[in-house]
This record gives sequence, structure tokens and C-alpha cells, in this order.
Amino acid sequence: MGFQKAETPPEDAPLLSKAPPLSSNFKTFANIFISIVGSGVLGLPYCFKKTGWITGLLMLFLVAFLTYHCMMLLVRTRRKLQSNEGFPNLNSFGDLGYAIGGPLGKLFVDVMIGFSHCGFCVSYLIFISTTLANLAGDGSRWSLFLGFTPKVLFLWGCFPFQLGLNAIPSLTLLAPLSIFADVVDIAAKSVVMVDEVFVYMKNRPPLEAFGGWSVFFYGLGVAVYAFEGIGMVLPLESEAKDKEKFGGVLGVGMFLISLLYAAFAALSYFAFGEETQGIITTNLGPGLVSGLVQLGLCINLFFTFPLMMNPVYEVVERRLCESRYCLWLRWLLVLGVSLVALLVPNFADFLSLVGSSVCVILSFVLPAMFHYSVFKEEMDWKCMVSDVAVMVFGLVVAVKGTCSSLFNIFGND
Repeated sequence: MGFQKAETPPEDAPLLSKAPPLSSNFKTFANIFISIVGSGVLGLPYCFKKTGWITGLLMLFLVAFLTYHCMMLLVRTRRKLQSNEGFPNLNSFGDLGYAIGGPLGKLFVDVMIGFSHCGFCVSYLIFISTTLANLAGDGSRWSLFLGFTPKVLFLWGCFPFQLGLNAIPSLTLLAPLSIFADVVDIAAKSVVMVDEVFVYMKNRPPLEAFGGWSVFFYGLGVAVYAFEGIGMVLPLESEAKDKEKFGGVLGVGMFLISLLYAAFAALSYFAFGEETQGIITTNLGPGLVSGLVQLGLCINLFFTFPLMMNPVYEVVERRLCESRYCLWLRWLLVLGVSLVALLVPNFADFLSLVGSSVCVILSFVLPAMFHYSVFKEEMDWKCMVSDVAVMVFGLVVAVKGTCSSLFNIFGND
């Protein structure tokens, strides 16, 4: 895998003509938080149910540490190439793939990012349709309408509105929706955690501490999905005003997110025990507050959908339409994501599948491989062993976790 010193190809042309304003440490921290925290946290309680809460906590912090480590590997690799190898403009994960692996390297990274973001959006639709069906209740009555289940009806009910949102060409126009979605999300999750404390004090269900090795890789897939933000680390570091402190800011951000995830997952499992569902909000009892919380989370993911699809549109339109806006292609992708969402029966199982099959490669294997390729002439044996160990670990998790997830989706649970 050699370094490509040719001029940057047309697909690598910057998307913006002007450099974005640099971010303070606080703004960098906020951007890190927004980039990582997503729908994956809603599947962690079910993951704790399958793995046991102690195994789940250990697994969660292990994945957080490895994700931070691999994010910093990407940052160091980019800095090395920019300073010594004559690559002044490496603004994204895909650019780094081109510098190290040429057009094929960039293509592979783009495909992985495309699949991962489509996977995120599939999980959004599964959550929205399942939650709205749960709020509607009385599934037998709804299923009589056109012969569809409530989940299917709500999913197709969202479809025309998503076509409209995904037709918006600019992220700037979507920014107000993003801010609104984040506020709703934080408020909803806070209410859920407070409610779970009271539920636990009342019920105190029996809990499993260790679920065994058979579900370990399944849980790792869910955890990797929850921390998936590897594609944003290079743009965030580029926009940081104090780049020397970026590693510290990223470390603090990952640590606090880990604590938030651990608290949310543990409280949810403690509250409901073996009754914990694949989407934790389905465990919330009836009532106005519960309904508003679930509706708020649906609103958050509904408006986040076009934002998460945007990197997919950039890749596809750049390669198939010469970077020109293509409405029919965007709508075709939305249709494809919706059809996949119809085929997946369980939210947490799908998170594990995406986390294991795609996110593990992006988060662990490629950063370690890129770092090794750039630094192999000067690294000592400890660094070499570390990079190889991360690559091997990522490949093992990818194979075992994908098999475990597929078994949970299509086999007997």
C-alpha cells in the first residue's frame, strides 16, 4: 500500500470554497458530543440484558478507549502526511484513504462510510415506526387497515415527508432542524433516566451480571455502533483552533460520553431487568409524559435522517453525477433505506449488525492499518504490535459479531 503523490483527483475537490471558522475548545467539545451521541444509546440497555450488566460496562469502556485510540491514530497519520509527505489537503477519512491507498483506497473508505450512514438511517426508521406503533396501541385494529402492521404503516407514512426533507440540497438549510432535534433529544433522554430511577426503586427486578462469551461479540457490535463518529474526527480536528489540545478535548469528550452511555444503559436494565426491550422506550408505561418522551425521540431521529444521509449523497453524486445535485438518486436511496428497514425485526440486533460489519472496519481496522502504513519505517516493536493487535481484534469482532448478529436476526434468539 504505497502513498499516492499525484495531484488530488476531481472527487477530492473541497466541498466548500472558503475555510470554515476555527472552533474554540468548548465548541470542539460540543461538536464531538453531537457527532458521536446518537440512536445507538437506545439499544444499549437491551445489549446489557443479553451480555449482563458488568460485562456490558467493561465492554462499553473498552470500546470507548479503543475508539479514542484509533481516532488519535487517524489524527497523527494525517499530521505526518501533511508535514513530511506533501499532502496539504487531507480534510476527510476518504482523503486519507486516497493518500495511502490511491483511488481504490478512497473508494473503499467511501463505500464503508456510505454503508454505515445508510445503516444509521435504517435504524432511525426502525425506531420511529416501532415507537409510533407502540404509542398507537391495539395492533389488531391497525393491522386490518390495508392488511399492514402498524410498524409498516407508520414507516410508509414517514416516507413522503422524508422525500421532501432529503430533497433539500444544503446542510445550512437543515441546521435549524438539527438544533431543534438535539434539544428534543437531550430533554427526552433526561426524562427517561429520571423515570428509570423511580421504576428501579419500585420493582428491583433480578439482574444478570455476566451473560457469557456467546453474546460478547454481539454486544461489542452494539457498543461500536453507539460510539461511531470516526468519520468526523478529521474534520473536527481541522476546525479546532488549538490543535495541540485537540487530543485532550477529544479524550474528555469520549470519557463523558462513556459515562452517559453507561448510566443510561445500566439504569434502563436495572429498571426493567429481563423485560428490557430492543428499543428501551417501548418499556415506558402509558401516560402523557411517556408519550411525549417517545414522540420527542421520534422527532429527533426524523429530522436527523437527512443530515445522516448527506455524506451518502456527497459520495454518490460525486461519483455518478459529477458532483451535481440529483433529486431522483436521493429519492431512490431513501426508498432503498426504507425497504431495508421493513426487513429488520429488531432494533438492537440491527445495531449490532451494522456495528460489527461496517463500523468495526472504519473504527478499528482502517485507522490502525493507515497508521502502520505511514509510520512503519520509524515505529518501534511496541507500536507495531499495538497496530497489528488492533487490526486483528477488529477483524475478529467483525467476523464473529456479524455472524452473531445475523443469527439473532434470522435464527432463534
